[in-house]
Amino acid sequence: MWEFLLTLLCGFLGICREPTHCRDIQYAQVEHIVCSFRADEVSVRVHLNDETGRPYARLSSLKGVLSTDPLMLMNGGMYHDDLSPVGLYVEAGEKAQSLSTKDGWGNFHLLPNGVFWVKNGRASVTETRAFARRKIRPDMATQSGPMLVIDGKLHPRFLKDSDSLKIRNGVGVSKDGSMLHFAISRRPINFWNFGHLFQRELKAHNALFLDGTVSSIQADGFSQSGWKSIGPIISVLPKNG
Repeated sequence: MWEFLLTLLCGFLGICREPTHCRDIQYAQVEHIVCSFRADEVSVRVHLNDETGRPYARLSSLKGVLSTDPLMLMNGGMYHDDLSPVGLYVEAGEKAQSLSTKDGWGNFHLLPNGVFWVKNGRASVTETRAFARRKIRPDMATQSGPMLVIDGKLHPRFLKDSDSLKIRNGVGVSKDGSMLHFAISRRPINFWNFGHLFQRELKAHNALFLDGTVSSIQADGFSQSGWKSIGPIISVLPKNG
């Protein structure tokens, strides 16, 4: 009875909103947009090129061609100047770029790095060499780096007092795989604090850095864009959407 009356009141006054998956969270004196989803209630995909073979490059370009309104869009991994992925990239079961296990420079090679992947509807974040040993054949995957949280522990090379401050975004998964967390900072933050956001605040057992500076998101009531074109894009859609 009370729920019925509340529904009528909301409709009459126009003051009630449907619950959203996304919210603002302050951590280490920095505001973040955080979107959390029950893994069994959503479909997670990656996108790179449109039907003509050209990169979408912007979240808005992808949103316009999706068959249903996404719950969230976010840039989904590092890329070369031509917007092609740096590491493993699997879209709809088709591998477009192989797993990278080599050393190098830059954040991608701040080892260990990792893979965000989905198989049979189950999403995971796995350290790269562990992913290779398991010989996983995912339905969707994007590789990036560094890992932020590895089996509940912060990446060992992060420095508490690091002055490398960037807008950053990432993805984390709970220990039982039931919850997915996507986060993007509204202001520059270092890896130490961004990693702890996932570990301490969001309780992610494994989490992966996706990118910095170019970091972008579109979700219900939330929008933030980087300053240049992006490569892979992650979409979160309603199940069967």
